[in-house]
Amino acid sequence: MIRVSFNDGWQARPKVNPFAELGGQSAPYRPVTVPHDAMLGQERVPPGAGAEGGAEGGAEGGAGAYFPGGTFEYRKTFPVPEEYRGRRIALEFEGVHRDATVYINGDYAGQRPFGYSQFLIDADRFLRFGEDNEIRVEARSHRDSRWYTGAGIYRDTWLLVGDPVRIAPDGLRVTTPGIEPETAVAEVVTRVENDSIAIRTVDVHTEIRDGAGTVVASDVSRITVLPGEPALCRQRLYIDDPALWSPDSPALYGCGVRLTDDDGEVDAATARFGIRSLSLDPRRGLRINGETVKLRGACVHHDNGVLGAATFARAEERRVEILKEAGFNAVRMSHHPMSRAMLDACDRLGMLVVDEAFDVWTSAKSEFDYSLSFPEWWERDIEAMVAKDFNHPSVILYSIGNEIPETGSAVGAAQGRALAEKVRSLDGTRYVTNAVNGMLAVMAELSKMRQSAGEKAADGAQEGGGINTSMADPGDMMNAVSSSELVSRRTAESFALLDVAGMNYAESRYALDKDLFPNRIILGTETFPTRIDGNWRLVQRYGHVIGDFTWTGWDYLGEVGIGRPQYLTPDAPRPAFVAPYPYLLAGCGDIDITGHRRPASYYREIVFGRRAAPYLAVRRPEHHGRTVASTPWAWSDTVSSWTWPGFEGAPVTVEVYSDADEVELLLNGRSLGRRPAGADHRFRTEYDTVHEPGELLAVAYRDGAESGRAVLRSATGPVLLRAEADRPVITAGGGDLAYITLSLTDAAGTLHTGADRTVSVEVGGDGVLAGFGSADPSTEERFDAKERRTYQGRVLAVVRPTGPGGIRLTATAAGCEPAEVTVTVAE
Repeated sequence: MIRVSFNDGWQARPKVNPFAELGGQSAPYRPVTVPHDAMLGQERVPPGAGAEGGAEGGAEGGAGAYFPGGTFEYRKTFPVPEEYRGRRIALEFEGVHRDATVYINGDYAGQRPFGYSQFLIDADRFLRFGEDNEIRVEARSHRDSRWYTGAGIYRDTWLLVGDPVRIAPDGLRVTTPGIEPETAVAEVVTRVENDSIAIRTVDVHTEIRDGAGTVVASDVSRITVLPGEPALCRQRLYIDDPALWSPDSPALYGCGVRLTDDDGEVDAATARFGIRSLSLDPRRGLRINGETVKLRGACVHHDNGVLGAATFARAEERRVEILKEAGFNAVRMSHHPMSRAMLDACDRLGMLVVDEAFDVWTSAKSEFDYSLSFPEWWERDIEAMVAKDFNHPSVILYSIGNEIPETGSAVGAAQGRALAEKVRSLDGTRYVTNAVNGMLAVMAELSKMRQSAGEKAADGAQEGGGINTSMADPGDMMNAVSSSELVSRRTAESFALLDVAGMNYAESRYALDKDLFPNRIILGTETFPTRIDGNWRLVQRYGHVIGDFTWTGWDYLGEVGIGRPQYLTPDAPRPAFVAPYPYLLAGCGDIDITGHRRPASYYREIVFGRRAAPYLAVRRPEHHGRTVASTPWAWSDTVSSWTWPGFEGAPVTVEVYSDADEVELLLNGRSLGRRPAGADHRFRTEYDTVHEPGELLAVAYRDGAESGRAVLRSATGPVLLRAEADRPVITAGGGDLAYITLSLTDAAGTLHTGADRTVSVEVGGDGVLAGFGSADPSTEERFDAKERRTYQGRVLAVVRPTGPGGIRLTATAAGCEPAEVTVTVAE
């Protein structure tokens, strides 16, 4: 079927019930361009400000970054030519959050409860041909998630038009069942549908092209399709000297299929695919094309920071680019299916994917979440995920769930088996996992374990604290519970039905299960960022452990403050999970919401063995001497800066990360001594000194010889405002965006991290401001405003092109000369 973008021409508004609307309470529609996040434009609600404002667990509380839920209504008028009469017309929505209901010309046309599934609406029976038609989409989001979801039509929409005899949507699937150095077999399966009343015979023309566009294989087959009975055309094509797809060499091929009859072309479809093999065993782990690959993984949510949940193709591509530059080779989309745009980017850039179906099954985690719809809809949502993923070589694992409490019960294991087998029936070329949290799997019996732990603690206190010490840290507690005999027994069936046992916060099982379950292959599907050095050592040591996924690779909206730095006070003797309003971000990403890498990212790159140079991070001097009491998701309160105005002569702690034998720290040329570093010292060392503006230099030594250095310099002199676009040329369509970083620097380009001020922007030419914001974790500023205060010297503007030509952005800030940048917009 012909696919045409359906993103333009929409209007949106908050919806009220019909009786309130009759009373004049309705809000006016305003023009929007899809993808669009209706929630991001809402006023955030402090606790106690309204009947629902204090909820900590739903979209209205800290889980959803204190954004209110609501019902949102979209509408669009579009013409349907008379010549479309007799053809099949469908509308495809890649994602509407949540409980989407679609009306065409006032009539109910379909719905989809799950906010992350693509779905089709058969439209032709509701349409008026030769005139304008109206489509209306309602979406509801209300205490239905543990993170910021956004709301509305937040992914792409498409108009599909085809003849009664046509290739079904997502009906072209390519596998590579045989791969040898000289030749690869590509099996192309095309699903042909016939909605006419006659038997139809068509020819199926298939071509495969390499990355340069050269035809490398072709075939023609004839297929007869009975009315109302879809038929599969299965063709085996042979590709000489195949270029294999891998993370280091992501070679892609294109497959094009045309249907023809005596009157000419009937329909056409295309797909991109890669040629690669997957294998698993407990000794060699995961192998891609015969080579063992350890997954250096990042868990990520779906929001795009200053854009909210709006899923623009360039936003997804940019995230994958930055994650790969930071040393990751795999992404786990948590905890819902990934967008098509991000899958395309992972294919092109060589990023492996664990695509996850659900965060809940039948046991609710929020008051009105997907558990209410799961029994009726899970099979259709699994089908949608697999149909979307099938041709993407980046996808290597399907995850059927995340931290599902039911995994500790027999009935839950039976449900897991049904899910896993459903996935396998649809796609037997990938593996199935489930991200199991052992502690949640035995939650019903956890109180008994705690009571027993308390009794043992009394005996262990005389021997240095016993279990009390290990339970003082929630990460230790999760590991202690997860490695218990109770969890081993209760999760055995849920793990046995999987190809890969996904484990959240349970590295204590890695060595244990090598003997207990010798055929079990393990993936650390979610781990604490502060434990990557020890976890990665286990991943490298054990063949049956295939990788580690940190929570999280990229910071996100909602679950506010789980990774924020906290300090002991008389009123707060232990860390709190949810931060108070106006906290906005989780604060636990290696990379902040603007795409800037934080110190944890460079530390991880060193642990992965992918960075030779040391890295310098400085703890905020205003907290020097205080006792840290953060969660295990929190990194140290550090900034890679030696600019601390007002703290001259104040004590400060400097962290140095390095895989070298030792490092030396020099302050303004004066050595502060050499310290051991490397794996035996957790790849880090610390120096206590006093802040003295100038130059801070770290030199790393391996076997006595210098192996790398890092330097920080204090910003001096007047503050300058600089503007820099991520690319000089973008395109007018396809979801492209321009990312423009505005920074405060000195004349030498050193960032003024201590000179934050409000920046105003104006966009002219062929573009509009799509989002504007910083990585400030706690703020009441809006992402849709034209003024925003910098955070640590930076703020990010995202501009959406409106057509070919050029975009000009002008930025101003108090005490600075205006900064200007231009971006060319190509056709």
